[in-house]
Amino acid sequence: MADKAEVNLTGVKQSKGVWLVKVPKYLSQRWDKATEKGEVGKITIGKKQGKTDVRFTLKEELTAPGAVGEKDASLQVPREHPFTMHTVGGQTMAVFSQSDTDGISLEGMVVHRAECRPVVNEDYMRLKKLQLKESMKPQRLSQQLEKAVTTIFKPVANHDFNLEHEKKKKSEGKMVRAERQLVLDMLFSAFEKHQYYNIKDLVDITQQPVTYLKEIMRDIGTYNSKGAHKSTWELKPEYRHYQSAEEEEKEEMQTA
Repeated sequence: MADKAEVNLTGVKQSKGVWLVKVPKYLSQRWDKATEKGEVGKITIGKKQGKTDVRFTLKEELTAPGAVGEKDASLQVPREHPFTMHTVGGQTMAVFSQSDTDGISLEGMVVHRAECRPVVNEDYMRLKKLQLKESMKPQRLSQQLEKAVTTIFKPVANHDFNLEHEKKKKSEGKMVRAERQLVLDMLFSAFEKHQYYNIKDLVDITQQPVTYLKEIMRDIGTYNSKGAHKSTWELKPEYRHYQSAEEEEKEEMQTA
């Protein structure tokens, strides 16, 4: 980009307003794989219980399993994505575009901010579990050797530190860390039954050390330090497969 590039301010003259919307990563990946026509879905704006309801519906062919070449060919992404609207908050924000010739144009001023979130269902939960599993894969890969490695080290059936660990486990009865994915599966299964748990209950359910369990819960959960559910943990909104207590109370009040 040139230091003295001119900016086309037609967007300001036309008083063009634009929306600044945050979307999930998997959704932008699906958009990149759209056909040449560029149609990726539809946005509908309506009324729901007296409030403006904005939602994005992904084009059906882009929700199909393996549409973007995922390793799990059976994976299907959510189609419905309601918008969570936010105020601009007194900020002045604008959207610019850059052409192939480095020309800069002002497309418009941001008049609405929003987050495009999926409807939490079984497809979404499977997607999140797969993303967690992928993020935990080691960066280093094993390599098969064509020739045997001739060193002073010889293979053994079990190493001394493993034997010592097993001996200590039996004698002291201490909890030993399980694989992270196994612990995540146990936690997700538990939170499908109840929304809130204290750490002691989670330790009883998973049989994992407190320090290790808290480390995992900080990634997927929120700790309530006050309120009616003080000293308990609950899943973050993106991992929930149920309505929050606040949402349930709002629905009950609106129904009443």
